[in-house]
Amino acid sequence: MTTKPTPFGELSGFTFRELASNSKMDGGFMTEYNELQSPLGNLVPQYEAEDMGRRSVKPICFYKDGSLKSLPLQSQTILQTPAGPMPAELVTFYRSGAIKRIFPLDGKLSGFWSWENEFKLAVEIAFSTSSGTFATKIIAAQFYESGALKSITLWPGQRITVNTPLGSFNARKGVAFYENGSIRSFEPLKKIELPTPIGTFTAYDNEPNGIHGDTNSVQFSEEGAITGLSTVDNAIAVYPESDSAPILLRPGVKNNVCGDERKVSVPMRIQFEGTWVKVDEKADQSFDRLLSRMEVQKLSAVASDPVYSCS
Repeated sequence: MTTKPTPFGELSGFTFRELASNSKMDGGFMTEYNELQSPLGNLVPQYEAEDMGRRSVKPICFYKDGSLKSLPLQSQTILQTPAGPMPAELVTFYRSGAIKRIFPLDGKLSGFWSWENEFKLAVEIAFSTSSGTFATKIIAAQFYESGALKSITLWPGQRITVNTPLGSFNARKGVAFYENGSIRSFEPLKKIELPTPIGTFTAYDNEPNGIHGDTNSVQFSEEGAITGLSTVDNAIAVYPESDSAPILLRPGVKNNVCGDERKVSVPMRIQFEGTWVKVDEKADQSFDRLLSRMEVQKLSAVASDPVYSCS
C-alpha cells in the first residue's frame, strides 16, 4: 500500500493493480477511509462495497502523468457543480483537475440488478440553460474544462422540452451544448418537420445512440444554423446537370433482429457544411447545392421501427 497525491489531498491505503491499468492510465483500489477536500465538496473515495448485489468496488484511476482521472465515491454525494447541485457516485476529471463527467448512479447491471432497478434509485435534477429550464433523471452530465455544461444523457423514457433556433421540441436520449450555452444537438422524441437549405425534412432517428448524449441526430452550428439531421421518411433527388437523370439518395432497409420477415428502416444521416450536402459521410454522396439542383421527396413507408423483443 502506498500514499497517492491528488489535487484535493493525499490518498492513504492505495494499492496499485496492474489489471486496473493500461497504456493510458494507472488504476488501483483503496483499502481505508479517506476524505478529499475539493471545490465540489468533500469526496470519500470508495474503499468497500456496501451492497455487492448492486455495486462492486471500482478502481480509482490516474492519468500517466499522475493526475486524477476517475473517482468512484463510497456513497452517493451531493456535489456543487457549475450546473448546480448534483448527486454523484462516480466522478471523472480532466488532467487539470476540472470536473469532466458526473454519474449520479454507478450500479453494476447483472441478472440480479437491471437498469429498471437502477432507474428507481434515480432522482430528478434541475437544469437551467439558455435552451430551457427542466428537471429530469439523467445517466450522466458532461462538462467543458471551463465548467460549462457540455451534455446530459437521459434515462430511457425521460423527455424534456428544449428551445432551439427552429422552435421548441420534445427531446429524448440526450442534449448537447456549445461552451457558450447554445444548443449543439438533441434527439427528437418523435418525428418533427425541420427546414434546411435544400427543403423541409421529417427528422427522426429510429435507432439513436443511447450510450451518451454527447452527439445527437439534430445538430446546429454555434450561430444557430442547422448542420445535421437523420430521416427515415425522405429521399433526396440530386440533379448534377440540368438535363441529367436524378441520383436518388434514400434511407436504407435491413432485417429486424428477430428475423428477415420484418424490415427495418436505416436512417439517412445528412450533414450541411457550407454549400455542401453530405449523406451518410460518403464522398460519392456529397454534392454542392450551388452546382446541383436538389429536391426533397416524401417516401411512403416501406419498413418499420426496430423491435427488440422477439416474443
